[in-house]
Amino acid sequence: MASGSINGEAGGWYLSAQDLEDEAALLSPLPDPPRRFSPGASFGFSVFNLMNAIMGSGILGLAYAMAKTGIIGFSVLLMLVAILASYSIFLLLTMCIHTAVTSYEDLGLFAFGSPGKVLVASTIIIQNIGAMSSYLFIIKSELPGAIAGFLSEDHSGSWYLDGRLLLLITSVCIVFPLALLPKIGFLGYTSSLSFFFMAYFALVIIIKKWSIPCPLPLNFAVSNSTEECKPALFNFSKESAYAIPVMAFSFLCHTSVLPIYCELQSPSKSRMQKVANTGIGLSFLVYLVSALFGYLTFYGHVDSELLRGYSRYLPHDTVIMTVKLSILFAVLLTVPLIHFPARKAVMMVFFSHLPFSLTRHIFVTLALNATSVLLAMYVPDITQLFGVVGSTSSTCLLFIYPGLFYLKISTEDFISRHKLGACALLIFGLLVGLVSLALIIYNWIHH
Repeated sequence: MASGSINGEAGGWYLSAQDLEDEAALLSPLPDPPRRFSPGASFGFSVFNLMNAIMGSGILGLAYAMAKTGIIGFSVLLMLVAILASYSIFLLLTMCIHTAVTSYEDLGLFAFGSPGKVLVASTIIIQNIGAMSSYLFIIKSELPGAIAGFLSEDHSGSWYLDGRLLLLITSVCIVFPLALLPKIGFLGYTSSLSFFFMAYFALVIIIKKWSIPCPLPLNFAVSNSTEECKPALFNFSKESAYAIPVMAFSFLCHTSVLPIYCELQSPSKSRMQKVANTGIGLSFLVYLVSALFGYLTFYGHVDSELLRGYSRYLPHDTVIMTVKLSILFAVLLTVPLIHFPARKAVMMVFFSHLPFSLTRHIFVTLALNATSVLLAMYVPDITQLFGVVGSTSSTCLLFIYPGLFYLKISTEDFISRHKLGACALLIFGLLVGLVSLALIIYNWIHH
């Protein structure tokens, strides 16, 4: 979602590919990233940065996706998306070394000119607004419960337990000021805590599997049949359409790959690919474990936002309260980071010919923040955010664009191994995106 390696804007965020050619002395092409006084980020730290970019709010929707696809069905699909995510990063690195550009937007410019650049930048804007909205949705739904957990009496109806009001306050007082900073390198180090929070979340999900009985108590469940305690190995229905989009949303890190590569110690294509494979593999394990034990806790009653289930059945559990605070803390530190690639994309589309302006910087940040807050306030279910954003912008950035751009840029024969792989990636992305979006819209109409 958001990378911890984002370091600034005013000094070169809005360069296009032509600008990069003119600035070749300042920004070296990808095969030989600029040498700095520091030795660069180590392999382990680069993996850590990439995992911060991968892991986010999507982890809260994966147990629901498993409930709608079954344990084996979910595991196969998650593995497939992880492998394709790794392969699409391979294609991106190959193209960037071939073209000597340093951003996803410039790959679009190199492949299809200005329309390609605008298309990629617009997709990144939609993706990042969706990601920010999903994070803010968690604040809206979980912060009231986290506060109530520390109160000994019933304070229902109080203003400090109103999720929308708390969302507005935190956005104005915390997210917006941090997002305004021209350089937020220190937030990158702070947000590195988010991986530990996610690992802690997965550990608690495993432990709490034995704290909630199955069948669920009568006062919570619609029914309490022991048949509900049998896990489904395969379970495909109309609602399974949300599964792959949620997975695509959860594995998207492609806009952060190139900045991480440029900071890598002893950089090479093979070394960066190992960073990507390691980061995706570790994220896959955390995702699979948290989804599996979340599903085996609630079975068919698993909530689309997993923490809400624990808030309902273990409202005053100390460990659950610490998990909530950890997730909320990670969200608050991550949302400002996501502003940076979104704002960069807006500037590249609308203001790339203009010099940096503080007034414009503030206005664009405010507009992005307001849009994300409004979506988080009025979207009733986080699954809708995951589904729509995942089936559109996430599938484009993860599958469609890498395949399409490689077919356009590469000079290999069409029957070469990687061109056929790029073609398969493109077709898979189109099929998944179109079918998932059509089924999601169908479900909306019938509900």
